[in-house]
Amino acid sequence: MTTVLLADDHRMLREGLRRSLEEHGVKVVGEAADGKDAVELALELGPDVVLMVHSDDDSVARAIRAGAAGYLVKDCSTDEVVDTIEKVASGEVALSPELAASMLEEDAGEPVISEREKEVLQLIADGLSPTELAGRLYISVKTVKNHLTSIYQKLDSRDRTQAVLRAVRMGIIRLD
Repeated sequence: MTTVLLADDHRMLREGLRRSLEEHGVKVVGEAADGKDAVELALELGPDVVLMVHSDDDSVARAIRAGAAGYLVKDCSTDEVVDTIEKVASGEVALSPELAASMLEEDAGEPVISEREKEVLQLIADGLSPTELAGRLYISVKTVKNHLTSIYQKLDSRDRTQAVLRAVRMGIIRLD
């Protein structure tokens, strides 16, 4: 049975989630009213999943950068929450399409990751080297490296592997 720690500052929401999750066979091992308590309880209880309920763009982006493996919007169903918990507990990444799309936009509505950068990321994920990628896209290796530098900055990554992992988590690209 998957164990979960609930973290949210609204007690009624935590209680409702607890009841719903337990009805679906998920064992809730604890509840935290804030991030500090959540960290302490997570270390103490060792749950399979920590379910933190925040939906503002800043919280989502910080959670993903910190390594969150799943994120859903608040208006999802209990079945979706349970499914995501099970996926995350088994090592999968689960991010709602709405959140993935919103993370790709800045406040002005411009894409954070350009279409060309998405293409570069996908080809890197497919195993192409920068030289092979340059040939495939009919651009110079220097241009590929410039795209990679921009991608690293935008995804807060230090190398190709980390950038690809973050892009997969965010739903920007897929691993086939």
